[in-house]
Amino acid sequence: MGPKLCESGIHFSLRSEHATAVDLCLFEAASSEKESQRIPLEKGADSVWRVHAPNLSAGCLYGYRVHGPYQPDKGHRFNPSKILIDPYAKALGRPMQWHKALHSVPPGISDQHDHPPDTQDSAPYAPLAKVVDLSFDWEEDNPPVIPWEDTFIYETHVKGMTQRHPGIPEHLRGTYTGLCSEPMLEHLSRLGITTIELLPVHQIADEYHLHKSGLTNYWGYNPLLLFAPDSRFARRDILDPLTEFKQMVRTFHHAGFEVILDMVFNHTAEGNLHGPTVSFRGIDNAMYYRTEPGHPEHYANYTGCGNTLNLHHPSVLRLVLDALRYWVEDMHVDGFRLDLAVTVGRGRESFEPEGSFFRSIQEDPILSKAKWIAEPWDLGADGYQLSHFPRAWSEWNDQFRQTVRKFWRGDTHQGGALRRRVSGSRDLFGPRAPLASINYITSHDGFTLEDLVSYEHKHNEANGENNHDGHNGNDSCNYGAEGPSDDPALTALRQQQKRNLLATLMLSAGIPMISGGDEIGRTQQGNNNAYCQDNPISWYDWSLKEDQKIFLDFARSLSPLRKQFLFNQAAWQWFQADGHEIYPPGHDSFDGSSLGCFSSQHPALLILWNSGDHPCEFTLPCGERPWQTLVDTSSPNPEPPSATGKTLKTLTVPEHSLKVLIDSEKSGGL
Repeated sequence: MGPKLCESGIHFSLRSEHATAVDLCLFEAASSEKESQRIPLEKGADSVWRVHAPNLSAGCLYGYRVHGPYQPDKGHRFNPSKILIDPYAKALGRPMQWHKALHSVPPGISDQHDHPPDTQDSAPYAPLAKVVDLSFDWEEDNPPVIPWEDTFIYETHVKGMTQRHPGIPEHLRGTYTGLCSEPMLEHLSRLGITTIELLPVHQIADEYHLHKSGLTNYWGYNPLLLFAPDSRFARRDILDPLTEFKQMVRTFHHAGFEVILDMVFNHTAEGNLHGPTVSFRGIDNAMYYRTEPGHPEHYANYTGCGNTLNLHHPSVLRLVLDALRYWVEDMHVDGFRLDLAVTVGRGRESFEPEGSFFRSIQEDPILSKAKWIAEPWDLGADGYQLSHFPRAWSEWNDQFRQTVRKFWRGDTHQGGALRRRVSGSRDLFGPRAPLASINYITSHDGFTLEDLVSYEHKHNEANGENNHDGHNGNDSCNYGAEGPSDDPALTALRQQQKRNLLATLMLSAGIPMISGGDEIGRTQQGNNNAYCQDNPISWYDWSLKEDQKIFLDFARSLSPLRKQFLFNQAAWQWFQADGHEIYPPGHDSFDGSSLGCFSSQHPALLILWNSGDHPCEFTLPCGERPWQTLVDTSSPNPEPPSATGKTLKTLTVPEHSLKVLIDSEKSGGL
C-alpha cells in the first residue's frame, strides 16, 4: 500500500470498499491552489484502487479525490471536493492550512441526514503527501536489545528537551538531531537511562480550537499520518524528517540507547463530524471509523477526541500493523507505548486481551520481538483495564504513582499499599510481576515532579479553557505556599520530598520511568495539562540553580544503586518501627507511616521509610550488623558511603525521609 518508486515512475494504491471512483491528484508545488493533473485509479477485487503514473520521481506531491455516496445515515461521507491525504504516505509534502473549505459539515451546522455536504474545493488548503526515497545506510545498526529487567525509561518530548539547551547549536535545538547530540547523550548516560520514550513523532495536525486560540498541539496526540516522522522536529536547513529521524535512531543505538515511540492508533486528527475531511472520512468513513451501533451517522467516541479507528475491519487492522512494522523494520525503533491502549483492544462490546490486535502482534515474527507498553485505560465504558493486558506487555501503573504520592504526602493508611507497590505490584499483575509494571511518579500528563511538591491546585489558565481542563485530583502538596517560595525551610522540605519520591521509584521492583526534566527541577508553573504549550512553559530550562544541580547529582546517584542490588529479584522482609515483622505485602494489618524492609541478599540491604512529621527510631530486626548508609534523603548532598564498623541495634530516621543501608562487612568495599 502507499506510493512505490520504480524506474518507470510511481505506483499508487488506496484502499476503499465503498468508493465509486478515485482520482490521483498531482500538484506542481506546495503553493499550488489546484492539482495540475488528475489520474483515475482502477479498483481491484480486494477493494484496492491502483494506478501506475509514469515519469514521476521522488519529491512528487499528491492527494486523492474519492467519489461515492454522501449518506451519513449509512455511514458514508464521500465528498470529491475535498483533497485527501494517503494514509500510507511516508512524508508530509504540505501541512494543513485551516480553512472552512476543509469541512464537509462546517462548525455550527447540524448534521441533518438530508443536508448536502459542503462543496468548496479544499485543494488550496488540504495537506498533501510527498513521495520519498526510503533508502538509507544504517551502517550495520545493532539495536541494544536491553532486557526488561535492566530497562530504565526516560519519557521526553523531542523539541522540549533541547529547545533551550545552551550546549546545542541553535539551528539544532528542537530537532531530531539535537535530541541525539553529545550533550544529550552524556546527560542520559550519567542518569543511567537505557531507553528513550518519545512523545508522538508521527505527523500530526493541530485541532481547530487550538488554531483559533493561536496555540498548537505540542504533545502530538492528534495523528494525521501514521507512517511519517513529524516535520516539526526536522532541521529547517535540510527539512528531511525521514532521513534525520533514521540518523537519530542510529546515533542512539550506537550510544547504547533504545528508542520507544508513543503511538496513537485510537483516533485521528479528523475529529468528530464537524472536523476536517482530509483523509479517512473521505476515503471510506464507514470502513475506517467505528460508529455507534444502529446510528452510523454518529461516531463511537472512546477517546474523547471525536472518533475511534475501526480496528474490527481487517483492512484497518492491517493499516495499523503495517505502520508498526514500518517503524520497526524501516525506522529501526525498539518498541512502542500505545496511547489509550484499551481502545485498540476493544471488541464489539468490551476490551478483549485475546482479540485480533494483540493476537496479531504476538504471532508476528517482527512485532513480537519489540517492547510493548500500554496506557491501560480509555474514556469508554469499563475503560480502566490495568493488569489485564497480554503477558508480553508492560503497563503504566497509575496505582504505583498514586500510592507513592499519597504516602510521602503523609496520607493515612498508605503503608500496606506502599509495600505492595514497592514489591512489584504482584497483587495486580500476578505472575507477570514485576516486569509488567511501569512504575512512575510523573509523566507528560500531569504535574512535573517540581510542581507536585509546589502546587495543590492546577493552574492551566494559559490553555484558554478557563482552567477547566486537566485533572483536579493530583495528590500533590505545596507544604504551605502555592507555587515558588523564597522560604529556605519550605524550599528544603520540597527538595527532600522530591528525593523521597525519586528514591522510592528507583528502589522499587518493576520498570522505572521518569518524566524528562524532573531530574533538573523542571516546572510548568502549575500547569498539569500543558499539551498546547509549545513555549517555555513546556521547554526544559537548563540554566540550573544550585539546588537543581544538587538534585541532579542525587538523581544520578540512584541508578548505580539499582543496578547493583537488582531490586526486581529481591525478597523483602517487612517490619514495623519496633522491629516486629509485618505480614506479607498483600496483608493490610499495618498501614503506618514508618516501616522498613530487609533483604538478606549478599550483601544484606535495609530500607527504612518515615513519611511522618517526626523522627522515628527503628529497632533493627536483623541482628547486630555494621551498617553503612548508602542513601539518606534527609541530606541534600549524596556522599560516597563510608563504613564505620559500628554495629547498630537501633537507628533514627528523620521526618519525611528514607534511608538505605548495607551490611558493610559483606559489601565488598562498595
